[in-house]
Amino acid sequence: MENQTAVTEFILLGFTDVRWLQILLFILLLITYILTIAGNILIISITLVSQHLQTPMYFFLRNFSLLEIGFTSASIPKVLFNVASGSQSISVAGCFAQCLFYLTVGTAEFCLLAAMSFDRFVAICNPLHYTSIMTSHFCDWLVLASWLISFGYVIVPLVLLFQLPFSGPNIINHFFCDSAVLLKLACTDTRLLGLLSFLLATGSILDTLAVTIFSYFKIISVVMRIPSMAERQKAFSTCTSHITMISITYGSCIFMYVTPTWSSRLDLSRAVAVLNNVVSPLLNPFIYSLRNKQVKEALREHLNVLMKLMPTMYAVQAAGR
Repeated sequence: MENQTAVTEFILLGFTDVRWLQILLFILLLITYILTIAGNILIISITLVSQHLQTPMYFFLRNFSLLEIGFTSASIPKVLFNVASGSQSISVAGCFAQCLFYLTVGTAEFCLLAAMSFDRFVAICNPLHYTSIMTSHFCDWLVLASWLISFGYVIVPLVLLFQLPFSGPNIINHFFCDSAVLLKLACTDTRLLGLLSFLLATGSILDTLAVTIFSYFKIISVVMRIPSMAERQKAFSTCTSHITMISITYGSCIFMYVTPTWSSRLDLSRAVAVLNNVVSPLLNPFIYSLRNKQVKEALREHLNVLMKLMPTMYAVQAAGR
């Protein structure tokens, strides 16, 4: 071990070695990434400027869209750069930074989804006390706590991981630096650290999922006591978008990090990672805009205002010429 050279960079194998497939994937990923950024920025913008969307529900949605931008940006730009440049390398420091940002933002999403579940629980089960409980100060603390808790879950195992000796194979059979794959490359016994990482991943996912399940159990029990079918549907309609995002986010992450026997199937794991890193952030703005009446009305209202302003803007530009 003393005579071996420490690894200074890792090689990301990506998806394929066939050049024309790489070009096709580059185009698809670039289009998807641009749409993801644009869609989530639209959600952030509309929830900031619309007076009808200044509620805790849309405050959390705005922060969730910001997390989705960070989550997909943790891995996809590096993939695009590597494919465009023909390089497959990433430095050890870059790998650590990618792991830290990716896992921190991903864990913060779980915490924020739990906070959104709690918000729906209070709104439906305690409507008279909603404004006194879900104050702006309390919502700010929930978002801050999501970041702090996620950082606390991630930082210790990651620091321990990158202190391990890497002096053997440096090839990562993935398109980004995943901690589970890096554990297999360390030149030492990693069973204890692997167990710690597994327990923390399980804890971060299942603990927040337990909050979500408890909240929706209470919501369902309250809604089912409402005598009017129309009122029941109205109450459930405020939760459908959130439930859809929960299903996609938790389903893919449980497959990747809480089922170690499946994670050895790298091709399938990589496909699920694409769903988690690319498809899910893209779907977020469409799910919340297409299935949410208030968001659609706010978008329609501001588009009408913009259309009315466009002739004035053209007239001002023409007069300036």
